[in-house]
Amino acid sequence: MRVTLPSGTPAELALPSVQAIRGVVVFPDIHGLRPLFDDLATGLAEQREWAVAEVELFPELDPGASVDDRFAAVPNLDDGRILADAAAAADLLVERAGVSRVAVMGFCIGGMYAYKAAASTRFDRAVSFYGMIRIPAAWRGEGQREPLVALGDSHVCPVLAVVGGMDPYTPHDDVAELRRFGALVRVLPFPEAEHGFVHDPARPAHRPGDAAAAWAAAADFLA
Repeated sequence: MRVTLPSGTPAELALPSVQAIRGVVVFPDIHGLRPLFDDLATGLAEQREWAVAEVELFPELDPGASVDDRFAAVPNLDDGRILADAAAAADLLVERAGVSRVAVMGFCIGGMYAYKAAASTRFDRAVSFYGMIRIPAAWRGEGQREPLVALGDSHVCPVLAVVGGMDPYTPHDDVAELRRFGALVRVLPFPEAEHGFVHDPARPAHRPGDAAAAWAAAADFLA
């Protein structure tokens, strides 16, 4: 169901029919909340027994905004606002589902924000599916912090980084920087995968076997 966070940001809430095992706040990809992510939230609630709240990254844009409009809006994104929305979504899961543990997860640009949220002290685990490890030059703005800087904070929670070996958004040099964090950041590489290979079966880049393995690893990490 669609809900509205205190800031006015829309979110999608999906609760299991039994007591939730844990809560998960999800940042979608650049296209934002839409039926694909509504179904993803429902699936995670029904199959994993997670209480899920998906947070829109671009609340100021019309839901039907083009991808070009969304890319153009990225430099105006403000980390403080987004991380506050994520914390509010976590609080909502505690209130509605009674969970005691809340993780954060994200895809693509949402995966980049999962890295940043790992340093917020609100989450016990973070899963980034092919999130940008460095902010692309065209996306940089005054309200943004580099993911690698955030991951260097002393209070970062454990992170699982799912990356494709052929993904131009997560080049090998950047992945090597993730590995410098040691056990704190577990890098899970899929050598033949391109960007976006897990969450959208309609993408040409989708790899069913790798996607299943990535989901299994994420579920184990969040157990």
